[in-house]
Amino acid sequence: MSDNKKIHKFSLNDRNIVLDINSGDVHVVDDIVYDMLDFYEKYTKEEILDKLSSKYSKRDLEEAYEEISELKKKGMLFSDEIDMGNIKYNEQNVVKALCLHVAHDCNLRCKYCFASQGDFKGERLLMPLEVGRKALEFISINSGKRKNLEVDFFGGEPLMNFDVVKELVSYGRILEKKYNKNFRFTITTNGVLLDEDKMDFINENMSNVVLSLDGRKKINDYMRKTVNGQGSYDVIVPKMKKMVEKRKDKDYYIRGTFTKYNKDFSEDIMEYYNLGFKKVSMEPVVASPKEDYALMEEDLEEVLREYEKFSKEYIDIKKKDKDFMFFHFMIDLNQGPCIIKRTVGCGAGSEYMAVTPEGDLYPCHQFVGNEDFKMGNVFTGIENTTIRDEFKKANVLTKEECSGCWARYYCSGGCHANAYNFNKDIKKPYKIGCEMEKKRIECAISILANM
Repeated sequence: MSDNKKIHKFSLNDRNIVLDINSGDVHVVDDIVYDMLDFYEKYTKEEILDKLSSKYSKRDLEEAYEEISELKKKGMLFSDEIDMGNIKYNEQNVVKALCLHVAHDCNLRCKYCFASQGDFKGERLLMPLEVGRKALEFISINSGKRKNLEVDFFGGEPLMNFDVVKELVSYGRILEKKYNKNFRFTITTNGVLLDEDKMDFINENMSNVVLSLDGRKKINDYMRKTVNGQGSYDVIVPKMKKMVEKRKDKDYYIRGTFTKYNKDFSEDIMEYYNLGFKKVSMEPVVASPKEDYALMEEDLEEVLREYEKFSKEYIDIKKKDKDFMFFHFMIDLNQGPCIIKRTVGCGAGSEYMAVTPEGDLYPCHQFVGNEDFKMGNVFTGIENTTIRDEFKKANVLTKEECSGCWARYYCSGGCHANAYNFNKDIKKPYKIGCEMEKKRIECAISILANM
């Protein structure tokens, strides 16, 4: 593997891959080009040919040199840094997505949850209908000319407040006509309370549904226990299977979390696949080093190997079953988001906010409960504009550790919450998260190169 400021190259899954960092161009190359790239910008042509003459013929070396030179001339290799000038992001403060915490209560006690006692570091609360309505009015009014808006019913467990969820969907449809908007609703659930009526409503009204399951029974039941301390796998899996079956071709994904206890998480992903789930995600836990399940730097090597191992398995499955999708191995190499979007990332604290049952606004769900990050309220609007401005400025151009990283235009500087929780600074990235993200990007590109 090799890095410089302009290219990143790696070999994975029988492919030599070169990423031109600034243009985003990706090349699959032979061994001779791969080796030559280490010397191309440092030495003359004659010096390079001399250095590699014991390994390759002169003719092949000259051809490889010309190939690299041509790609450079076209701006597809060793391209210059993008001049971002004075980047202006979301000047109109358009809000396009809300995470509605309709329930600060839960019927599971997952060990790693930021609300492990079900109380979100405060009272157990359900969002009143009037707060939810005000939140939908808030995004309708503050979304400018943007037509498509995203609203995620979240918690805790949102099915514990399902009547309000239903009322809010109905109210959203009224606001769509009033403000010329289109709401895409998503619900994230642990599945415990799913029944036929809830499934039918969700399938009819939600653009996406996220089902929380941590893979194998022994792993899931260790981490995701009921209030009585029992495992949840046998309760939720039949319901989730039925839910997905009823959804047919509508979007969903199964979302798991891996910890120190299942660094062999590819086994859990295969459990999803064998259960019939085709759209899956497995997120690394982010937890205080004090927790016994926390991923530490000493775990990294094993975790990165696991991603590589699974990428190989994934290629084999995808060749037989194109419908199988692992969220972290999905990547768009055809332009993708605009350069500004690739620079600023998720939009937390600016385009995206979380709303508590009381109506308080926070940059995202992971900041909820930390009063230092309270931005305002849906009834009064954004009052602490300083927080919003700080989040708007937190991007790969202002994060010192990101400026020289080859993956900066893919990860967009990483998760602000993880950065803050570990380093008490949203501009200082969470190192373990960075290393995992870089490996996932390499895996994703190598998978495409094999398809």
